[in-house]
Amino acid sequence: MVMVKEPSEKVFNGTFDGSGTAGWFSAGTDLTAADERLRIQVPGGTHVPYDVIVGQNDILLEPNTPYSISFTASASRPVTIKAQVQLSDSPYTATWSQDVGLGTNPQQYHFSFTGNLDTKRGQVSFQLGGSGEPWVFTLDEVSLVGGKPYDRYIPETKPPVRVSQVGYLPAAPKHATVVTDAPDPLSWQVVTGAGQAVASGSSTPRGLDASSGEKVHTIDFSTVTEPGTGYTLRVGGQESFPFDIAESVYDRLRRDALQFFYAQRSGIAIDNALAPGYARAAGHVGVPPNLGDTDVPCQPGTGDYRLDVRGGWYDAGDHGKYVVNGGIATAQLLGQFERTTTAKVVTKGALGDGTLDIPERGNKVPDILDEARWELEFLLRMQVPAGKPNAGMAHHKVHDQAWTGLPCLPDQDPQPRQLHPPSTAATLNLAATAAQAARLYRSFDSAFADRCLAAARTAWQAARDHQSMYARPDDSNGGGPYDDTDVRDEFYWAAAELFITTGEQPFLDFLRGSPFWTGDAFGNSGPDWKSVAGLGRIDLATVPSKLPDNDRDAARASVRAAADRYLKIIQDQAYGVPLGENDYTWGANSVILNKLMVIGVAFDITDDQRYRDGVLEGLGFILGRNALNRSYVTGYGSRCSKNQHSRIYAHQLDPRFPQPPAGSIAGGPNPGLEDPKAKKMLLDPSTGERPKPQFCYVDDIESWSTNEVAINWNSALSWVASFAADQGRHDGPNPLDEVKISMGANRQVDVVLPAGWSIVVHSAAPAR
Repeated sequence: MVMVKEPSEKVFNGTFDGSGTAGWFSAGTDLTAADERLRIQVPGGTHVPYDVIVGQNDILLEPNTPYSISFTASASRPVTIKAQVQLSDSPYTATWSQDVGLGTNPQQYHFSFTGNLDTKRGQVSFQLGGSGEPWVFTLDEVSLVGGKPYDRYIPETKPPVRVSQVGYLPAAPKHATVVTDAPDPLSWQVVTGAGQAVASGSSTPRGLDASSGEKVHTIDFSTVTEPGTGYTLRVGGQESFPFDIAESVYDRLRRDALQFFYAQRSGIAIDNALAPGYARAAGHVGVPPNLGDTDVPCQPGTGDYRLDVRGGWYDAGDHGKYVVNGGIATAQLLGQFERTTTAKVVTKGALGDGTLDIPERGNKVPDILDEARWELEFLLRMQVPAGKPNAGMAHHKVHDQAWTGLPCLPDQDPQPRQLHPPSTAATLNLAATAAQAARLYRSFDSAFADRCLAAARTAWQAARDHQSMYARPDDSNGGGPYDDTDVRDEFYWAAAELFITTGEQPFLDFLRGSPFWTGDAFGNSGPDWKSVAGLGRIDLATVPSKLPDNDRDAARASVRAAADRYLKIIQDQAYGVPLGENDYTWGANSVILNKLMVIGVAFDITDDQRYRDGVLEGLGFILGRNALNRSYVTGYGSRCSKNQHSRIYAHQLDPRFPQPPAGSIAGGPNPGLEDPKAKKMLLDPSTGERPKPQFCYVDDIESWSTNEVAINWNSALSWVASFAADQGRHDGPNPLDEVKISMGANRQVDVVLPAGWSIVVHSAAPAR
């Protein structure tokens, strides 16, 4: 952290231009921004001014310092409010307070005072309560000027030698990036934990890396294959963080990335014996102050019924549960398991029963399927019951009526919950995941498989009958909107899963009429919650089905084409990441991982080592070979993210709460900087310029646009970590380990194969 001269404006987003309500909080009412000003519906029946408050926290205040405060405000009828500058925490001491009479026309107010508080936890607030009748408060152009400027955040990135801080597989490529202005190659050495140099060479100058703004060299030390711990790379008197070389280097990550989902479960107490340090009471089961998810009403205008929608996973840092995000997360867990039945290079039993610490351990069902089922049961409960309007559709989401603060354990959430309107996108997510589940759970629980398939068929027909029911983009009070007005990709994905599972011709006919049948299913970012055609394409390319050979070949070719595009980007980037300078966005780390998943599938299809190497190269960026010299996965690497945005893992704000569990991935660099914390820390206050994309990240719990956790980000990490672990220790070609053959009473031969396998029967002459 260094001091940089900046203007002494203390209020962030005081004009509400383009950032909505970012940086502002409310109590006793909801926040809304319209026409680039704050508009507050002040409820009636309040008794004292502080019953309703609008304000901003984290204001830097100094004693014996002159300040000027100004704002433009109006009311729907003449009222008097109280404006204050004060402590945001108990005892809420005010350094300035003023009763302000408001009229119905906007008026600008100016006041000056000398501050007497010394705090970084100051607050600018407007107290609006004490009225018997409701009214509307409008606020704009809020400014507090005075005192010294905020410190400008400068991240710690040393040492300049960047490696995968977790390590490398013995037989895989090993690359590093060095930040240096040197125009010529630099000498390097790889040194063991005991201090012995085992390899040396010269770096390759790469010039200016556009995504970081750094001049860099790259180093290839792939000749080092001897397993060991504590290796370092030395360049020009600088030494990297330590790393390991081992066949098992990704094994723990495979497990921890999956174990994350147990800690995110809703509707069940988290057992300390299974997740040490993360024990908590069951959330949203109707135990006060919690209203629960066991009897949730529809949002007004949506329906006259209530549903039991308990269970599932909390989506991200909030307590919401969203069908579209749950859909892709579930699909990636199911796909991760299904890959063990179709890919050649897998580790037998690595995802089996007993591999995770979850309550279902030991039930003879693979633990990853047990974990996925926890979310699947929730998705099934979100389906509109028969006899109700829009029967068979799936409600888009369930969450609180208003945002809760940080921190907040799920069982302490006091907000009412609502079922939000059904959407076509959510319904097709249900159809796709339930159809996929129907084939994967068949040999473990046939009744559940039947239930899933029935729900998938019902959802499919409901979506065909209601093809343009879209989630509202403004439905974002208390939860994210997850809006999507192009559901052609969801239709393609659902039809693909239903066809693979059932083999029925109508689903294949629908696929052939889809624009994705011959079009690109992957785009520039790989699959994500809003672009799911790639999930269907991957399964059509890899899962045995009745798809004609020429169509399967075309699906596989499209996977390779997308993988080649992503691989080219990796090769062009000095940090070995499949993102160009303009590709960083909200959840950039998940974009990276989803692209790596596509590249991994290309390897499974072709056995081409270029694809395997590309996955491992890109994973190195996630684990520390990046401009910030940081692993974005909690518990992995010498410098890792540990303050991700979460109401549950809020140790940064309250030491009684835990940090995110090991294996939790942060959203990653995001030049959008949509949250006020990131803007305050990263924007140049004199010019408004933002850092280069790779530096648009802060490991702070309040930076939800760069540092949140999310189930669909961890599902992508889980898939890629499992693929990487398989490349270290595996069982060679996937054997067909069990075939059951029986003769029925009608002399029909029944053949039961492991999930994902098919049988080809060749004609032969009858025996004599």
